[in-house]
Amino acid sequence: MAGPSGPDIWPMSTITDLNYLKIVLETALLTATEPLSVAQLKKLFAEDIKAALINDILDDIQGDWRGRGVELVRLSSGWRFRARAEFTPYLSRLNPEKPPRYSRAVMETLAIIAYKQPVTRGDIEAIRGVSVSSSVMQTLSERGWIEVIGHKDVPGRPGLYATTRKFLDDLGFVSLKDLPPLADLGSLVVPEAQPQATGEDAEDSIPLDDEADNPEPMPE
Repeated sequence: MAGPSGPDIWPMSTITDLNYLKIVLETALLTATEPLSVAQLKKLFAEDIKAALINDILDDIQGDWRGRGVELVRLSSGWRFRARAEFTPYLSRLNPEKPPRYSRAVMETLAIIAYKQPVTRGDIEAIRGVSVSSSVMQTLSERGWIEVIGHKDVPGRPGLYATTRKFLDDLGFVSLKDLPPLADLGSLVVPEAQPQATGEDAEDSIPLDDEADNPEPMPE
């Protein structure tokens, strides 16, 4: 049976025509700018469409796009379409700006939070052996990768940091179980060897990490 062609038969079609359900879901995902959860996708329909049915249709859509330049993937916060990794070099020519790269201090701090969470700032400093500057924590917070999820029950009640769903989404993961070995995070770190700034250039140079502000290791 051919699928419906207009909004006048919407109430009946969404519950009886699985092909139309599939088209609606696919359209929503193709036009979304952020991942969409199953709960959000259910809001597309006036009827109560079961989550299990939506998941089955999403699996079907995922199969339809397999082997093409764009794929439907499930991330931590929901489903989204994205270009396959092998086509990134071509697409990058349309936007030649280099992706942001972060200092070793930022990446080490992020790694500790990701693999040891929840942790306090003091925990991070104890593991790294140097104090963590506010700018490092601010960088990760502004990027949307970490958040305070509570406070440790000790004097001063320091904040407990954990990674966010956005952190997993940006890495293309569903859960923390998908995290790669720590060594794989090194590709985002700026090179350690930096030319020594002199003269006027020195005034414009910015420390790459918090060790620049704290050259001495923290006492044990």
